[in-house]
Amino acid sequence: MNNEEKTTSLSDHNQLTGVQLFSMTTSMVMTVYGFAAFAKQGPTALFFLFLAGILWFIPVTRSAGEMASIDGWSKGGIFTWGRHMLGERLGWSALFYQWIHITVGMCTMMYFIIGCLSITFNVPVINTNPLFKFIIMMVILWGLIFAQQRGTKITGKIAQWSFTIGVIIPVFLLLFLTITYLVKGNPMLIKINPHTILPSSWSGNVLVGFVPFILAFAGAEGSATHVKDLKKPSVYPKVMMALAICAIASDIIGTISIGATIPNAKIQLSTGIVYAYGALVQQFPWINVVFIERLIGLLLAIGIIGEISSWVVGPNAGMYEAAKEGYLPERFAKTNAYGVETNVMVLQGVIVSIMAALLTFGAGGDKSNLSFQTAMSLTVALYTLMYMLMFVTYLVLVFKHDDLNRTFRAAKSKVMRVIMGVLGLVLSAFGFIVTFFPPAAYSAQQKHTYLTLLLTAFVVVFFIPLIMYQFHGNWTLHHHDKSGDLHHQAH
Repeated sequence: MNNEEKTTSLSDHNQLTGVQLFSMTTSMVMTVYGFAAFAKQGPTALFFLFLAGILWFIPVTRSAGEMASIDGWSKGGIFTWGRHMLGERLGWSALFYQWIHITVGMCTMMYFIIGCLSITFNVPVINTNPLFKFIIMMVILWGLIFAQQRGTKITGKIAQWSFTIGVIIPVFLLLFLTITYLVKGNPMLIKINPHTILPSSWSGNVLVGFVPFILAFAGAEGSATHVKDLKKPSVYPKVMMALAICAIASDIIGTISIGATIPNAKIQLSTGIVYAYGALVQQFPWINVVFIERLIGLLLAIGIIGEISSWVVGPNAGMYEAAKEGYLPERFAKTNAYGVETNVMVLQGVIVSIMAALLTFGAGGDKSNLSFQTAMSLTVALYTLMYMLMFVTYLVLVFKHDDLNRTFRAAKSKVMRVIMGVLGLVLSAFGFIVTFFPPAAYSAQQKHTYLTLLLTAFVVVFFIPLIMYQFHGNWTLHHHDKSGDLHHQAH
């Protein structure tokens, strides 16, 4: 097989349709597992949804779409954008924070999967025993990494089916059940009016409720690296806009459905949405509630498996581009026969495994939702740090490099593009700061454990890319000392 045939073969294995990219990106963004955390905030959730879903999420998708459409910027994502606008060190750091955050985020997702499966198969021990929980997390994680080894096309199919089964069907069913519940004259457990929607106070303990909303809408920029894999790259902006509409609508449905039917004190973060279906189905006496809860648990677990599958390949594409530039040792700049960044994926898997052990055993399992909340908060702290760098990158682009050729602009007016960049930057900084406030409901001991775990993990991760950058010169030199150019060898 000559080089041209090999390139064509790899392109076939990694080519995506607009629908598949929409499914992959939506499965990265539409976090069904966050519905219970939203509902926990009561009517205030609608205020946070407005902040995160309109004033933050739309700037993220529009600015990422513009940067990904610039000539020569389609590969590498935030790494490529950042290094051109902010320099090598900050571009690399932004990519690292995006890449590493999901090592924590995957733990949050797997906690949700296990919570659902514990209901589906009626084995609560797997959700309460740290050892059982950790073993199942490893099976899920490494099973998905193994499944990715034959190309992005496989991931697109996994995402498409799991999104349909685990997101679309449950969300529409939830909408139908909630509407029926209200039409029948059943009382809502929450009162929605201007007084209840606004936060009761503006203290850190209350505003920390904003954290899960940032996490719910994060991730859209992760698929920008796959613009080059699209059969028609021009559909990317349309995919992002459709994504924004669907994500906001589904989150409103999930928040109101759970908050209106389950008493706030009884909402469990990792299993709350499953029991919401049970509460809503009780209005139909001929339907078995337990059966519905078990079925929904299985469907939601499948949906989140698809989300993890998409995250396994998303930021890894950017990390692979960085590895080819010498930001990682040489072995990470190679792919398998299908063009998959296997070594980068394995590295990610090892880090996720370590994080899973620390969070699962360090927080005492999932008692009082502590490990779930800590994982969610650490994910947001790392991710909002990356977003702050991304929006600074975008603002530099708008102010200083309007001459660069691009096929898409976030808005026709430069003023609107600046407003989008500033809004995104301010809300990212706001999300970052409030992450470090413990939830008000925690006891003094829980707050101590929460802050200790969160601060320790964050400080360690913050300095890792800065330390690794010091080796950049050596690794780059080592790359170019080789007789074969790794840029070509990797393909």
